[in-house]
Amino acid sequence: MHKDNDDNFRKVLNESLKIFFKDALRISVKRPSQAYFFYQTIRWQQKAARRRLQWEENGVHVPPIMIFSVTQRCNLHCKGCYAQAINRSSSEEMSEAKIRKVIQEARDLGISFMVIAGGEPFVRKEIVDIMKDFPEIIFLVFTNGLLIDDELLMKLRKQKNVVPLISLEGYADATNERRGQGVYERLQRIITKVKNKGIFFGTSLTITRPTFDILTSRDFIHDLVNVGCKFFLFIEYTPVKEGTEDWLLTDGQRDRIMQLMHSFRTKWPALFIAVPGDEEEIGGCLSAGRGFIHVSADGDVEPCPFAPYSDVNLKHVSLREALQSEFLKAIRDNQGEIHETEGGCALWVKRKWVQSLLHKTVTRAPKQNVVLCE
Repeated sequence: MHKDNDDNFRKVLNESLKIFFKDALRISVKRPSQAYFFYQTIRWQQKAARRRLQWEENGVHVPPIMIFSVTQRCNLHCKGCYAQAINRSSSEEMSEAKIRKVIQEARDLGISFMVIAGGEPFVRKEIVDIMKDFPEIIFLVFTNGLLIDDELLMKLRKQKNVVPLISLEGYADATNERRGQGVYERLQRIITKVKNKGIFFGTSLTITRPTFDILTSRDFIHDLVNVGCKFFLFIEYTPVKEGTEDWLLTDGQRDRIMQLMHSFRTKWPALFIAVPGDEEEIGGCLSAGRGFIHVSADGDVEPCPFAPYSDVNLKHVSLREALQSEFLKAIRDNQGEIHETEGGCALWVKRKWVQSLLHKTVTRAPKQNVVLCE
């Protein structure tokens, strides 16, 4: 990418994050302590942006967001789950001390927004205590919600920088069909407890062709807003598992997503984000360090959770060194290749091309610990 384009994109991305947190502040005005936290967060985000710019001037490109899959373990076996479908390395997960060190380095580099994923992140009980020590970072935790017990609720109530995103597929039929019988009913009880504790929480909604109408219906959104949901993350399904190709959205459904997001934002006091729709609105795919990187449970630094390819591992190099990966840079430099797809994650759709870039960079400058999962 040309430097002027890089600078413009960075400004747009930073401005988008600023707007996101201002919106979070606006919808929290009825809860002064939460609103004050988001006010502080805006200041921390601005400080982090300045830090990233300083690193950029020293030749290190630091994205504002890191997706950190802290475990591969999960207490559910959901149909079509990408984490189960993608055959990742079987090496040992990073230790608690190593996770803490990685997050500390991320903070020092200016990464200010972290998505905690899995597996099921709350399988690792220590993760909540780790996040407590980094109040400058906002942690969005993708969770199936079933491990949120009374002890965890008390911690989440005090840790305003942790936002649980509870996964749903719709109402009882769709959620239980994909996640297991009785899951929806258990989640309704848990969500009620989360609301009663005054915890700022959201929901992660994977949109498929069959569930599109329900997940984007005004009744469904209204019901969730009424139980306290403040953040709606809509993720377009990527068919990583054979037999789920007909879950992919139609062109008509994809065209409607962003129209619906704009409509919802004016109607309800909540945050609404659609992926990859909102990425396209600010300049396309954010992967490979352009806007975010992905760190796997065993330390591989990857372009995206849907692109499990890596030439560096945090067990052997620092995060700063990993961000200078030739492989990640090659993807960023060829952004046009992943601009248009037929839906879902662009890197997954063009994974053969991504693998070819990895082979080329490894051939030019051999690295230790090349990981290529398929």
